[in-house]
Amino acid sequence: MRVYASTTDRLGSQLLYEAIVYRAREEGISGATVYRGVMGYGLSSHIHTSKFWELTEKLPVVIEMIDRTEKIEEFYNLISSGLSDLPKGCLVTISPTEVKLHKFGEKSRQN
Repeated sequence: MRVYASTTDRLGSQLLYEAIVYRAREEGISGATVYRGVMGYGLSSHIHTSKFWELTEKLPVVIEMIDRTEKIEEFYNLISSGLSDLPKGCLVTISPTEVKLHKFGEKSRQN
């Protein structure tokens, strides 16, 4: 599952991408990664681009999660109302993935 949004989007008082990743972890989703784009636009916004001198940037962000289809669907159902209530737009896609390798590493002693 991928959620396309902005680095400045919030879910309540928390940044959207942080809220989704922490919730995914709580729900046992196998993995999540957040990618920040250097340039992009959506249906309701102008082009945003990264400039090295800007301290506060509104940039595209993609939150990607991998797990079994059923688990991803359940997770989407948990977060969908929060996403629907966002004042700004977002896009959610769910695509089948063929896992070729899933090598487990040593578990970290940190949380």
